[in-house]
Amino acid sequence: MAFREIRKARQGQTMSPEDCEEVLERASHGVLALLGDGDYPYAVPLSYARAGDALYFHSFIHGHKIDALTRHDKASFCVVDLDEVIPEEFTTHYRSVIAWGRVSLIEGDEDKRQALTVLADRYCRAGIEADYEEKLKAEIDKSWPACLCFKLEIEHLSGKLSRALKAEQHL
Repeated sequence: MAFREIRKARQGQTMSPEDCEEVLERASHGVLALLGDGDYPYAVPLSYARAGDALYFHSFIHGHKIDALTRHDKASFCVVDLDEVIPEEFTTHYRSVIAWGRVSLIEGDEDKRQALTVLADRYCRAGIEADYEEKLKAEIDKSWPACLCFKLEIEHLSGKLSRALKAEQHL
């Protein structure tokens, strides 16, 4: 499938692949967009971790997100890295990235444990000084029966930023 070019590409507002990857590393959450009930869009904010060309999520074993992913595996994931309203200029300074791909359930126990470890390392490792590995294992074991993990294989990645931010990059 050919993905659309960003509408503001001719104005130089696209981001490089490297800049897009930096945004994915920096942001703490994003919005997963799926085809929901009755073919209505369903967008859900959630935490994620990136490893290679994939994004990882976890979820409770039941719910709208699970039902939507079971029916249709295509998704997009949007991260807004900056959103600063500049009222005196009637504009917003923004920077955002969208990843498109297919989402799959992580089946094997070892792969599921690895996905949960990637997520925990991203959000928790820096805040837990002592006995991290033991605490992580206990938390994973506790949540295991009610937890599913998913992987979005990134097929296309694009990013866009405001003209003012693009101009600052060239200073």
